[in-house]
Amino acid sequence: MKRDYYDVLGVSKDADDAEIKKAFRRLAREFHPDVSQEPDAEAKFKELAEAYEVLSDADTRAAYDHYGFDGLKGRQMPNFEQFDFADLFQAFFGGGGGGMFGGGPFGAAAGPAAQSGDNVLVEVRVSLAEAMTGISRSVPVSADVFCDRCGGNGAEPGTQRRACSQCGGTGQVRQVSSMGGFAQFVRTGPCPTCKGQGAIVDKPCEKCHGGGRFSATREVGVDVPAGIADGQRIRINGKGGAPGPGGRAGDLYVHVTVTPDARFLRDGDDLVHRLDITMVQAALGDTLQVPALDGEPIELKLSPGVQPGDVRVFRGRGMPALHGRHRGALKVMVNVAVPRHLNAEQRKLLEEFAALTSEKNYEPGDGFFDKMRAAFRQ
Repeated sequence: MKRDYYDVLGVSKDADDAEIKKAFRRLAREFHPDVSQEPDAEAKFKELAEAYEVLSDADTRAAYDHYGFDGLKGRQMPNFEQFDFADLFQAFFGGGGGGMFGGGPFGAAAGPAAQSGDNVLVEVRVSLAEAMTGISRSVPVSADVFCDRCGGNGAEPGTQRRACSQCGGTGQVRQVSSMGGFAQFVRTGPCPTCKGQGAIVDKPCEKCHGGGRFSATREVGVDVPAGIADGQRIRINGKGGAPGPGGRAGDLYVHVTVTPDARFLRDGDDLVHRLDITMVQAALGDTLQVPALDGEPIELKLSPGVQPGDVRVFRGRGMPALHGRHRGALKVMVNVAVPRHLNAEQRKLLEEFAALTSEKNYEPGDGFFDKMRAAFRQ
């Protein structure tokens, strides 16, 4: 059974025309399927449209008030269930221009259809060292550009675009249709003559054939900031495809790939370097050079008895924070290499060494994985 039309719109029976129109506009926007999460939003919109059609007309409202749904029998009523939702919504709200409410509930005026330029995605590859300092690159961008022959207006030099006579230069035309003789709906859409542009080109440009644009590849400079991470994107406004009349240029998106460096593992803004030493160096100690991305190698003194997983931290020698002043640390993790192949003499010497050692030579310390966890927390 149909619901009472006043209940559908949520107004009282003594509501005036302004209240009814306001209630319909609010609920119609609420139950637009692109906005509402309710599965029956489209059906509710059609129910709202039917209620509004009856209550917004003085004669049909009076008949409904006196006799209910029976008072509408014999009248040519539009069957909203037979209408496509998109067409129905456009008929009421005018697609942003015109419409049966005189300009639509959003106050948009009809005008030439603006065509924005395409967004473009490109990739740039940088090394970890370049990501540390930042770098400027030039990248090829394939997209629409303005025609240099006609200046983007599509007309052959020496000629001009003229206003479309069918739409009067607005780019929009209105079509009035009757729904069962009960109501007239005004639909606004792009002008078929000028394709919504509002202008006609009698003599198209020989280079772009009247489009005002053509596809080309151009070089665009990209500033890759210091501290950029692998997979991040840079957005450059207005450096994508050229727009059509009244539109805005597209944007350029630069996907940054930071190529791995065999010497370092990146952990946020920190860099981790694995320092491989022999078991003899670990036992006796040594002075070694550690590579650094930001300058000369760092001299590192290892004390006798250094253990696998020991970490030395150099503050401020890691990656810079993106758009900030902070810098991460360089963490050097000791890895002790054990020989895999021994000859007879080497084996004998090690056996003699083992006979000379005791538990006192091996003081217990933190485990290897404890040291690793501690390193990544620092």
